[in-house]
Amino acid sequence: MAALARPYTGPTSAERVGLTRWVTTLDHKEIGILYLVTTAVFLVLGGIEALLMRLQLAAPWAEVLGPQAYNALFTMHGTTMVFLVVMPMLLGFANYLVPLMIGARDMAFPRLNALSFWLLLFGGLVLYFGFLAGDAPDTGWFSYAPLTERPYSTGSGVDYWAIGLIVTSVGTIATAVNLLTTVVQLRAPGMTMLRLPIFVWMSLITALLILGAIPALTAAQVMLLFDRRLGTHFFDVGAGGDPVLWQHLFWYFGHPEVYIMVLPAFGMISEIIPVFSRKPLFGRPVVIASGMAIAFLSFLVWAHHMFTVGLGQISDAFFGATSMVIAIPTGIKVFSWLATMWGGRLRLTTAMLFAVGFVAMFTIGGLSGVHFAIVPIDWQTTDTYYVVAHMHYVLFGGTFFAILAATYYWFPKIAGRLLDERLGKWHFWLTFVGFNLTFFPMHLLGADGHAASGLHLSRPARLGALEPHRDGRRVRHGRLDAGPAVEPAREPAPGAARQRQSLGRLDPRVGDQFPASRLQLRDDPANPERAATHPHPAKRTCSRSPSPSGGDALTPNPLSLRGRGGGASFAG
Repeated sequence: MAALARPYTGPTSAERVGLTRWVTTLDHKEIGILYLVTTAVFLVLGGIEALLMRLQLAAPWAEVLGPQAYNALFTMHGTTMVFLVVMPMLLGFANYLVPLMIGARDMAFPRLNALSFWLLLFGGLVLYFGFLAGDAPDTGWFSYAPLTERPYSTGSGVDYWAIGLIVTSVGTIATAVNLLTTVVQLRAPGMTMLRLPIFVWMSLITALLILGAIPALTAAQVMLLFDRRLGTHFFDVGAGGDPVLWQHLFWYFGHPEVYIMVLPAFGMISEIIPVFSRKPLFGRPVVIASGMAIAFLSFLVWAHHMFTVGLGQISDAFFGATSMVIAIPTGIKVFSWLATMWGGRLRLTTAMLFAVGFVAMFTIGGLSGVHFAIVPIDWQTTDTYYVVAHMHYVLFGGTFFAILAATYYWFPKIAGRLLDERLGKWHFWLTFVGFNLTFFPMHLLGADGHAASGLHLSRPARLGALEPHRDGRRVRHGRLDAGPAVEPAREPAPGAARQRQSLGRLDPRVGDQFPASRLQLRDDPANPERAATHPHPAKRTCSRSPSPSGGDALTPNPLSLRGRGGGASFAG
């Protein structure tokens, strides 16, 4: 019987050598490795950006960075870590592991898989091209309108930001389609859905989240580019647009994005803890069901990032309630992991240590997240270091600890070599201690009112930027400053209260409409004392501070356009 002829498809991966092999590969394992290596490079860049910001904030009124450079690093650090590190790194693990776990030869669409990776790399290069062009994006990783409109951002940095993320988003959507098709269509015989490993289940749910959430962000970025380049007015309030529309589109993507970055980590931890506890995962069907519940509820909570916008009591109540409910399926997973470890014969390898660290750190981040579902607490902690601490406990103490656990756990599968356990445990403890020393005190700073994202560390807003002491010396940052005496602030003129409540002045560096008296702006004719008494007149920032009439700057302005995006106060 004659053998059927097999069409020639070119050299296999084993036949290609050197750089050509990696540039032209269609093998899911090699593409997964390309994802992991590329995102590791972007991780280094994002880490350098974070270190430079920390150096700037290490001492009051430091001169390490200028205002524009600080804003650019703040923008690119957040964008890099979310869009170029955490999410694609998890997709890289899924690329490598999902076909192996379900018994498939490759992903359903190998060429689309390769295209997705190259779109990620190209989009990242477009994002960072702004630095080379001398005009990096500097509007925050959330890029709230109207700060991104042409009158306020005249350069091309925002365009690089939008185009780069559109490109990476297209690649991410393509990867989601590929994962979904692979799991549904290419399972080995006998591999029913209920027999799928937990990591595969979480990757499948993540693919559905990507398909539901990322198009909203892509649409918002296209609308932004139309506003900037084609003369439309989607977000231009002066022409009938709505800046809050950007926040709705961004956070409709943004909160499912949190679970896009967390659910694969849940799957990793659900694979690792049972192995080193020497017990099956407790409540496996419930863990799968809780992942589905999280995916559904994640599309109903986006506006808890916008409580200070002024959506109204009914909207605040609804989104506050859904934000509390979504904590229930998340808590189910935590109790499942604890029950799995309870009574098990634990082996504290490096992978297990990172997994246990994940459970602890993510629980802290989750508990602080529940606080944001309570509207008055959210008002008081919006744009403070409390938000920064919460976000990093979820994404670094949570997701990245899981990535490190998975790296130690699956590295022998990927590279054929074991990582050194002694060095691994040093790695864990240095990371664990250093992370908590860095970010746990931020809870206290945020609770005390310290605004986030400013070029200089602000004092607690409830204390004021500068207060006269009884003997004439100034009080700054809780200490007496041996400077000249400062005359106490005068009583405001008649009618000034109405003027302070107006939205007449919009500072282009902030992109938010706040009462003018609550921002430390340039010389203000209505308040000449402010320019004379500011400790550094040349360095006035846009951080919040009490008004001269004694108002509390932490009281939310219901007419503000600000949402909770990790801080939107920018240095001037």
